[in-house]
Parts: sequence; C-alpha cells; structure tokens
Amino acid sequence: MTLKLEDIKQKIEIFHRNGQVINAVYWLLKKYNLKNKNLKGFEFREKAKPDFILMTTEGDFGHPQIIRIPENTFEFPLELMLVLIAHEMVHVNQKTQKPYVLDKNEREWQAYYEMNFHTQFPQIPEISNFHKKFFANKGLEYYNRMGEGSELQKKYADQKKEVENLIAFLK
Repeated sequence: MTLKLEDIKQKIEIFHRNGQVINAVYWLLKKYNLKNKNLKGFEFREKAKPDFILMTTEGDFGHPQIIRIPENTFEFPLELMLVLIAHEMVHVNQKTQKPYVLDKNEREWQAYYEMNFHTQFPQIPEISNFHKKFFANKGLEYYNRMGEGSELQKKYADQKKEVENLIAFLK
C-alpha cells in the first residue's frame, strides 16, 4: 500500500513532535527508495532559518558518508526537505561510487539538476515553482564556475539548456 503525500506528512509530523527527526529521515529514505549502503548516517547541525537551510554530505571519497541535517528539518515543507535530502543523496553516490565526481562544481551541478528533474529519484514530489527557479539558478552558478567553454561545460550543455528552459517557463 502506498501512502498519499498528506498521510506521509502526518506521519512525519508525529515523528517531529516526538523528537524523532533522524528516525523520520530514515523512514523517508525507505518510503521514497532513497536508501544507499554508502550512507553512514545522519547527524545534526545548527537549526535552519526560513531563508537558509543547510544540509551537507561529509566523508572521504570511497568511504561511507554522513549527512548533516538541521535539528528543525521538519519545520519546513516536506517536499522541500525531500528534495534537499535527495540533493545530498546524489552527493553520497558521487563520493562513494566510481568513477568519483571529484570536481565540486560538477557535483553541485548534478545535485541541483536532480532537484528539478528527478532523473535519479523520480519518486520525489515536486517542489514549488519558487524553489524550482531558485535551485535552477543555483545550479547555473556552479555551471558557470566550471570555466567558460570547458570540457565540463560542454559535457552538460544539453542539461544547461533544459535548466534555462525551465527558468524561462517559470517566469
């Protein structure tokens, strides 16, 4: 039986009220098929603010990764938190599966692209148009840092066009 998004939100709210944030994240990983054997676990970081939510993936290349999440992760829209967790799960894959994605700009480009296009995690729900546009623009910042006319930019030129088209559509 698959739960509807509203039912999932209610379940997460219960976890949150009971101080079970990390258990809630593991439950979501299972529910949305995001589990990864190379994920070492979750740890808390400072509380997020409405205008700044930071999650990070930490660990050496080739070794299990830790994702740091805000203590107050579930005080924000679930769809947004899921897409941020998916972003970090992209990083887990990039850093633990060969060939490793060594270039930070490429890692971030791939993760921001995933947030809008759900190629690795198609089961993740859609986010607001505001956030789609925000993350598309963040991705373009990393694309631009790859170096004008670089091999990396050429590699992702088609995806860049998709991102630009999305931004134009959302205006």
